[in-house]
Amino acid sequence: MHGAAANFSMHKKLRALFVLLLVQVIALGAFADSQRPGMPRSQKHESRQFIDRLEDGWRDAMLKGDAAALDALLADDYMGITALGTLQSKEQALALVRSGRLHVKTLEFSDRKVRFYGMTALVTCQADVTATKAEGDVSGSYRHIRVYVRDARGVWRIVSFEASMIRESGDRK
Repeated sequence: MHGAAANFSMHKKLRALFVLLLVQVIALGAFADSQRPGMPRSQKHESRQFIDRLEDGWRDAMLKGDAAALDALLADDYMGITALGTLQSKEQALALVRSGRLHVKTLEFSDRKVRFYGMTALVTCQADVTATKAEGDVSGSYRHIRVYVRDARGVWRIVSFEASMIRESGDRK
């Protein structure tokens, strides 16, 4: 019987140790969640849907040449980098749309991904564009990243944009 009692005692000790470890793992997980930057999952889902709507609004503004809608989406300190590598301020982006020098006929997004870092959202996607500028045709496939920041009032604004033309493997320019 002495062996059975020792085994029972050892089993109780192992079970107590397991419970203690489980409690510590749960507590550590709760601490890690409280330290993790970002937002709760439900808020992230709502924000993702909102960013998707803002992206659709940006697309519609570009297709319609709607500078007022674009003005509402862009932060005052917005800075874009065009596919040619030139910098473009908010005023320059709006002037391009207002003047009609940029005419977007089609703009289709695919492979959109939205990632959140605190109050910042990064949107990456492919854009297939049919468009002309005063200098000529700018149609093609582009990869772009748009950066949104949520201000203290909870308003999301585009603070940055960068586009790169997708070239076929043999293309050189």
